[in-house]
Amino acid sequence: MAVLGAVGCTVLAWPQPDTSGRPSESSPAEPATRTSPPPARKPSGTPAPRTSPSPAKPPALPRQGPGTYVTAPGGSAKAGKGTALRYRVEVEKNIDLSAAETAETVDRILGDPRGWTADGHSAFQRVAHGPTDFVVRLATPATVDAVCGRGGLDTGGRYNCNTGDQVMVNLDRWVLATPVYAEDVTAYRALIINHEVGHFLHHGHVTCPGKGEPAPAMMQQIKGMHGCVPNVWPYDSEGRFITGPAAP
Repeated sequence: MAVLGAVGCTVLAWPQPDTSGRPSESSPAEPATRTSPPPARKPSGTPAPRTSPSPAKPPALPRQGPGTYVTAPGGSAKAGKGTALRYRVEVEKNIDLSAAETAETVDRILGDPRGWTADGHSAFQRVAHGPTDFVVRLATPATVDAVCGRGGLDTGGRYNCNTGDQVMVNLDRWVLATPVYAEDVTAYRALIINHEVGHFLHHGHVTCPGKGEPAPAMMQQIKGMHGCVPNVWPYDSEGRFITGPAAP
């Protein structure tokens, strides 16, 4: 299983993860350097006053929720070739995050050309109603632990998992990422989805293929990079599968 990947939140000291169970994870590309244009000036040459936008309030991180969900409305276009796997996106009810926005993020990840559709036969399409092949659920740590535990997986309040047709995303990981990805949570979210959906597609854990190589999406990066560099996609931009030796 995999654990899992930006928000201006303080990341507390990271506990040594438990290696039991089959938690999983994911990771992204390095964030691009951003430069801000010079401030506008008045015609007289006097610098215009600068105003700092108020930072967005980070969402609360409840430890436990009701175990019931809000389903993201609407759906997505088919991404990939072949028969589409239909999926639904849900957010636990006490989480202060939009189900619709969460679904848009998942849609972009699953539709990215570096994702699982690059294998030439996987395809995905989000729906809000009707039969589905799997469901992505963003939930509190206690709910993730309960669902994953019923599947025999120990997520320890920290990890994500795939069990049966459920991709369970731990709220803490979605919001805070991990120390390696703390500055690019958006990328880490791609790692979460790619890693756990990879398990749903029957991909197992692998290890780092070598120092300086991109970390495979199916590597448990939350447990250490082992010489690999951050990467959150199953395939590179040229369509080559990024993998490593099978994990013991």
